[in-house]
Amino acid sequence: MSNKSGFELRTDILGMAQGILSDNREQRNNQFYARPEEDRKGEVMPIIEITAEDVIEEARKLYAFVNEKV
Repeated sequence: MSNKSGFELRTDILGMAQGILSDNREQRNNQFYARPEEDRKGEVMPIIEITAEDVIEEARKLYAFVNEKV
C-alpha cells in the first residue's frame, strides 16, 4: 500500500469530481433522448457545460468527506 501525497490525492479527487459531473451530464442527455420524440417536439437538447469552477466545487465536497472525522 502506498501513501499518496496531498497533491496526488487532490489530483485523484479532481478526476473523480470531473467523472461525476460528466456522468451526470450523460444521464441528463439520456433522459432527454429517452422521452418520445413527440413529447420533445420543438425542444432542443440543452448544452450542459462543465466548467473548472464546477469541478472544483464538486471536488471540495469530496475532499470534505475525505477529511471528515468519524
